[in-house]
Amino acid sequence: MHATATLGRVASLLRKVYGARRPPRRWDNPLDAIIHTLLSQNTTAANCERAYATMRQRFRTWEAVWEAPLRELVAAIRSGGLANIKAVRIKALLEEIWKAQRHFDLSFLRDVSDDEVRAYLGRFKGIGGKTTACVLLFGLGRAAFPVDTHVFRVCRRLGLLDGQGTPESAQEYLEPLVRPGDRHALHIHLVEHGRQVCRAHRPACGDCVLAAVCAHVRRPRTQGQN
Repeated sequence: MHATATLGRVASLLRKVYGARRPPRRWDNPLDAIIHTLLSQNTTAANCERAYATMRQRFRTWEAVWEAPLRELVAAIRSGGLANIKAVRIKALLEEIWKAQRHFDLSFLRDVSDDEVRAYLGRFKGIGGKTTACVLLFGLGRAAFPVDTHVFRVCRRLGLLDGQGTPESAQEYLEPLVRPGDRHALHIHLVEHGRQVCRAHRPACGDCVLAAVCAHVRRPRTQGQN
């Protein structure tokens, strides 16, 4: 089965298990989506939301975050995990944006092409392809397809990556193969499936709805292999 057809079937199977997804929310300022994505790294969705909400309650504007002592930002986002690292990244990003344009309003990104969004965000240290794709998908409502560690792991086991060895290269390869209308829900469903079923260790292959299309399930297994 061609990769595009397989991805379409995967999207359909996961939709039946995890349900339909509402269209992504549109942030007032795409910078909100960038910072939210930075906070989401290496933590749960609940912890990310808690940290983001606490930060926005403590600091009403991005100018306030930029001006705040680092220790205060660390305290505000502590519930999201890795607060010391993430606070430094957020402060550095805001400093770069301020130097580039003397304000924090990125709403102009709504009026430019996907390639122009990628080029603009690619100027900033710490914003890679996955973060940019998340901003396109969740911040701007575009049909992007972010590939995080869960999406990468599930797609690799499904046999869909054709030798792509990193999430970054996999994202470039997969996005054109996923139907635009499937990208939002499929990204979320693959993340959820990777956390619940297709785990990094001891994947629950016997309970997997994707077993019929999965190369990992069909491949001969050696003792102790995941």
